[in-house]
Amino acid sequence: MIISGTIEQRLVKRLQDGEKSAARDFYTLYADYLAGICSRYIDDEDDLKDVFQDALIHIFTHIGDFQYRGAGSLQAWVSKVMVNQSLKYLRTKQQHEFVLLDEDISEEVEDEEPPISDIPPDVIRQMLNRLPVGYRTVLNLYVFEGKSHREIAQMLGIKENSSASQLHRAKHQLAKMIKEYSVECKI
Repeated sequence: MIISGTIEQRLVKRLQDGEKSAARDFYTLYADYLAGICSRYIDDEDDLKDVFQDALIHIFTHIGDFQYRGAGSLQAWVSKVMVNQSLKYLRTKQQHEFVLLDEDISEEVEDEEPPISDIPPDVIRQMLNRLPVGYRTVLNLYVFEGKSHREIAQMLGIKENSSASQLHRAKHQLAKMIKEYSVECKI
């Protein structure tokens, strides 16, 4: 999602000035994008709505502290708020399902990449939602947020090697689902 720097900068100014229509414009521009981020972490629809609302409240309450730093800076900030609210929810609900490291997983390497380009995005999203919460959380933070295992470990209160293990297992399980789907649908 790309919003021009001029529109973004004007929107920040309007929000910071307390203009009521600015909140509606913000919602129109960012709601779907932010809901998409939230849905990568929270799979229950009611919980997603709660986390989304909490993130919006945080954004509107703290917009006065935000400093515009150029095109994309508002989007980056609100994305970070949404990720943090999602992680806060997961920590509060104690839903991190991090598997113990003594569980063995096959280290065999697939000969070829699964044919992911032939799978509809909604199906991929469903596959991601079927991953255990811990796997999905680490995968999202690593792949979509670009966090290192050290950063993920700090954010989630786990060990670095646990983060790496969760990512490996998430990829392994996802590849297995993709392969099964490909066989099922003859891709």
